[in-house]
Amino acid sequence: MKTYRIIFLLLLCISFLLAACSGKEKKTDERSETTGVTETITTAMATEKETQEQEKQEEKNMKQTNFYITAGDTTFTAVFADNSSADAFCNLLADAPLTISMKDYGNFEKVGEIGQTLPKNDEQITTEPGDVILYLGSSITIYYDTNSWNFTRLGKIENATKDGLLSAFGKGNVTVTFSLSKPQ
Repeated sequence: MKTYRIIFLLLLCISFLLAACSGKEKKTDERSETTGVTETITTAMATEKETQEQEKQEEKNMKQTNFYITAGDTTFTAVFADNSSADAFCNLLADAPLTISMKDYGNFEKVGEIGQTLPKNDEQITTEPGDVILYLGSSITIYYDTNSWNFTRLGKIENATKDGLLSAFGKGNVTVTFSLSKPQ
């Protein structure tokens, strides 16, 4: 009988040991599975974030950066400013080219009404020849000389000079077309 008790106790201990060992392996496996799932989710999230950043960069790269200003036979290339006003002006030009009658003002700019109001981002600016400025939200000005005031910059004509601008725009009134594509 004593032998049976010893064998019974020995079998009971072995059963507990086996159960404990298999439980540890199961927990280890569960941890490994959980770690693997966590790593997969983290990798997927990082990949998604990288994809979103790449899409934003591509969108920024695809964003229209230039516009064209034509007076008579002369076309200037201008670069949009980086603000919501310039974005709104770009959206306006995306619908169709905009032709405006502009007149001299103060012997330093040509000014004309846009026909609608755009958002303003006024800041203190000292203009230079070639600055394209939104004034009071509803007028567009092209500077051929300097002036200091609170303005919203829409863009800048590349390589503009006072003489070059005056030669194209002349004195008095001029019809100017703003467009996103270069006229042929």
